[in-house]
Amino acid sequence: MRRRSRPYPSFKMSQSDEEDDYMNMVFEDAPKGPKHETSLQRAARKRKEAEARSRQKTKAEKEADAEAAREEALATALPETNKGFKMMAKFGFKQGDTLGKSADARKVPIAVDVKADKGGIGLESEKKRKFREQWEEAERLAKRSKEEEGDYLEMRRQEQKDKKAERDLDNAQRTAERLTDKENEEKSTQQAGEKPLKDINVLWRSRARRRVEIQQDKQQRRELNNTLASRLPTLADEGDVDNDTKVAMGQELQPFYTTLEGDLEADDPELAEFEALPVAERLQKVLLYLREKFQYCLYCGYQYPDKELEGCPGVMEEDHE
Repeated sequence: MRRRSRPYPSFKMSQSDEEDDYMNMVFEDAPKGPKHETSLQRAARKRKEAEARSRQKTKAEKEADAEAAREEALATALPETNKGFKMMAKFGFKQGDTLGKSADARKVPIAVDVKADKGGIGLESEKKRKFREQWEEAERLAKRSKEEEGDYLEMRRQEQKDKKAERDLDNAQRTAERLTDKENEEKSTQQAGEKPLKDINVLWRSRARRRVEIQQDKQQRRELNNTLASRLPTLADEGDVDNDTKVAMGQELQPFYTTLEGDLEADDPELAEFEALPVAERLQKVLLYLREKFQYCLYCGYQYPDKELEGCPGVMEEDHE
């Protein structure tokens, strides 16, 4: 078989023939690929096409293709050959006009809302309603929890404030009682411990009453521990033995708990009315009494020489902050 020789590509020089400029060499007859595919190439191509046709598309790919086809169809205007377009054209519709008599009417169709799930009509709105109710309930519970937390914090602050006011009230009552006793000593008048409870100023009468109660409790405990009559409270028959014999036998004429009866007055309406006031109001009354009577400020801790209390910022603790 005779082999056909391939012609060598001819080239031309951009400069003179005498000069060899290989950088500017231009090939005119470059070899080209075969015009027709070989049998192997055709077999490979058909095999790939058959594989592509036989491969099943996934659900996501099918949905993507359907979405793309739908968007393409919606984006394409009706051609004039369309039957619906011809019917509209009979009524004077032209391509690009509005769908209606008004100039600002719709020019494009209403967007399609594709229903992908299997729920019936109205199920989506029912889900939205339930979700909205759950959201409102959660918001209400959160608001209620916040309010309860605020109420609890406010209650705790108020409790701490009341405890601080009770401590200040006790200090103010003790100071008022001490200054009053000092004034009575200077005047050589009757001391507070010697006065009946009703004669003590109601502003600190509760302190004196507590002291009497503590004294009575101690006295009763002392009699309970030191007398036989506390363990044998019954009285002996007066017709059998004389009084000296009763005392010698530990049978006193009266039980121990009657020794202090009448010392503490149980009914004190004035003190009860004062104790019923809020602690802040009672504190204010005692503080004003100290300022008016003794020119003394509890929070300054100083007894001023004049009644104006010049230099004192105010009555309550808030004024001294």
